[in-house]
Amino acid sequence: MSDPFASDTLTAEATFTISETAKKRLREIFSQDENSEQMLRVKVSGGGCAGYQYGFDFESTVSDDDRIFGDDDVKVVIDSVSMDLLGGSQIDFVDDMVGASFQINNPNATASCGCGTSFST
Repeated sequence: MSDPFASDTLTAEATFTISETAKKRLREIFSQDENSEQMLRVKVSGGGCAGYQYGFDFESTVSDDDRIFGDDDVKVVIDSVSMDLLGGSQIDFVDDMVGASFQINNPNATASCGCGTSFST
């Protein structure tokens, strides 16, 4: 029996892009350790002032439920649960007067906190 709540739109929207600015910054970070095959892990967890919060980590392992985005130089890894909330998003690197950070432009977010690290859907 099929799931009546399942949707093919999640599969169609399971894309994630990396801006040129983010690629450049990740290349700079990854080039500091040439012997390592580092990737940026983007994840979503419960919490933050808006309901969900973004998390970033560097690692070199991939799990069975991970999706990998990018190219040979820059790879971003997202687990399937986080991907449900990040489908269609883009990661960017912003360096402004407030500071420098990776930011997620998430079309699924209906609200976010003032600092941009948490969101709700």
